[in-house]
Amino acid sequence: MNRSIYIFAAFILTLISCNKKEEQPVEVDKKEIFCLNEQLKKSTKIETISEQPIHEQLTLTGKVEYNENDLVAYKSLLRGAVNQVNFELGDFVRQGQVLATVKSTEVVELSQQRNYYQNQMELYRKQIQSKKELLKDGMASQPEVSALEYEYKAASFELEKINATLKMYRAIGNGLFQILAPKNGYIVQKKISTGQSIDTDTSDPLFSISNLKQVWVMVNIYASNLKYVKNGDHVQVKTVAFPDRVYTGRIDKIYNVFDDNEHVIKARVILENHDLNLMPGLSADIIIDKENVIGTAFAIPNKAKVFENNKEYVVIYKDDCTMEVRKITPIGSNTTHTFVEEKFMKNEKIITSNALLLVEQLNK
Repeated sequence: MNRSIYIFAAFILTLISCNKKEEQPVEVDKKEIFCLNEQLKKSTKIETISEQPIHEQLTLTGKVEYNENDLVAYKSLLRGAVNQVNFELGDFVRQGQVLATVKSTEVVELSQQRNYYQNQMELYRKQIQSKKELLKDGMASQPEVSALEYEYKAASFELEKINATLKMYRAIGNGLFQILAPKNGYIVQKKISTGQSIDTDTSDPLFSISNLKQVWVMVNIYASNLKYVKNGDHVQVKTVAFPDRVYTGRIDKIYNVFDDNEHVIKARVILENHDLNLMPGLSADIIIDKENVIGTAFAIPNKAKVFENNKEYVVIYKDDCTMEVRKITPIGSNTTHTFVEEKFMKNEKIITSNALLLVEQLNK
């Protein structure tokens, strides 16, 4: 009997022990919550997204060029050999500054003619004086004096023409003439060097000057885009050299003739260039707002988008420890925003910097 009681007690203790083991809680791995720390939050920008009209934009190519109404090109009126050049391409010069000196046989010939007429005038002056004295004594006639006076005036007239020509050519003696800057500005074209022979028949200017304070941006418009562009359109211009700098202007003129080489119609944008960063020759992108508006949609700042596996995502912000990675479906875009199919809550916020870093952390 006692033995049976012991066996029964042992059985009961075994059951109690098993039940206790089953009642022990099972540990479950919890995902660690990611929060913005103070340092990361300082560099993280948060913006409120809103529903906006869908404005599409057209991006055209172009190039910065000189303002042709301000460009002064110099071509020599005389043949000669360049004796000295005092400037380089890109130099700023002032009106009247000596840019170069040239040795010219034409200047030598003009100088010789000037000396000849100066001598002739001196000779005629002496002869006139002598004839007038003889006229008093009845040994010369008035017509003889008048003839000499006529010759003197003719020589004087020729001398004045030669002196005016030499002055125009800026002759300085020894067959040299100077080339002076016709205006203040920058040397933007240069085809002159020491020892070079210059000719009046050449079509290329020796140099060109522009003040560069105002430049033209020539826009290439293909036929398919012509319907979107008109005079007075507001545009934004970005250059390859300074892609983060945006210049604003308007279409000033559309040249209604196709360019045979590029098969485009050209349009002109005039821009102020006070900092001289718009250098002629720079390629540029010209962005024009299209007039058509295709309804409204929520506008996502382009800098907020994250690309992953050919899809686009954004990070929705609620508080420092509550953020959500959300997929978006674009239906339109421009240079600043992407318009999406998805709807958002009123005043919902979005991360616009460090978005890629946050997506990586939230997807762990």
